[in-house]
Amino acid sequence: MEFALSLCLGIGLSAACGFRVFVPMLGMSVASMAGHLELSSGFEWIGTLPALICFLAATSLEIVAYYVPWLDNLLDTIATPAAVVAGTITLAATIAPTPMATEMSPLLRWSLAFIAGGSVAAIIQLGTVTLRGTSTLTTAGLGNFIVSTLELVLSVATTILAIALPIVCLLLVIPVTGLLVRRRLSRRKVAPPAVAVKPKA
Repeated sequence: MEFALSLCLGIGLSAACGFRVFVPMLGMSVASMAGHLELSSGFEWIGTLPALICFLAATSLEIVAYYVPWLDNLLDTIATPAAVVAGTITLAATIAPTPMATEMSPLLRWSLAFIAGGSVAAIIQLGTVTLRGTSTLTTAGLGNFIVSTLELVLSVATTILAIALPIVCLLLVIPVTGLLVRRRLSRRKVAPPAVAVKPKA
């Protein structure tokens, strides 16, 4: 049961990484230092004061940068792989030190973290990229302020919910990620085929 709860927690935090990369890391650091979160072996550094200061600085810079017009779209190209890495790390760091987790090989542990954590973060992040791109095209970037604010709120809310109520958070994350995957697949199906241009004689 403890192992399952830790997976719910890790997946929820990974989803939050899809909205903002460093907000969940900051939340983990605060929760660990407050005694509300037990980190896996090898990840205790996340709950230290130096890590807290680094995460706080990185979170602040990330939040401000996303409110700079056009820079937000540029950041998305970096944030997508960064979200995958952050999602993988957050899940690996929150796996409860149960006998089952202790006997798990490092390869299996990181594979699970990448598949369950990194993929969820990537799906959420790609969804925000699509939303921001649509906002940029339809509002010339003026609506991106609202998108950035919404992403920040969702990242903070998901982080808090994952730590406080991991099962509830997972029940919300699953349908959202499923909907995003379904929409992306449907867009690929309806994409018009490329028309070959015949060379002039």
